[in-house]
Amino acid sequence: MSIEVMIKRKIKQGPQARKLVPLILQIRALAMYQPGYISGKTLYNVENPEQCLVVSEWQSLEDWFSWMKSEKRAEIQSKIDKLTGEQTEYSIYAHMVGK
Repeated sequence: MSIEVMIKRKIKQGPQARKLVPLILQIRALAMYQPGYISGKTLYNVENPEQCLVVSEWQSLEDWFSWMKSEKRAEIQSKIDKLTGEQTEYSIYAHMVGK
């Protein structure tokens, strides 16, 4: 059964956002070639544009954890966290009702 990962970040508008977007695109591009990756989308909160949410779908929890342990992912993620000045939050969800 597939899982969905909610990745939450705070992004200040302006120069920080302009520097962050290429990193988010880079990490997404790498994820697309990982075993078990299904899809992903990046959203922002219309009531608070500094809140960013990435929804990433994976075939299994094992596939997600394998990607989480990737050195390439960790390298880019470190740059993202350094730029935002905050830790990225991860929450993993499974479907309650068959998909």
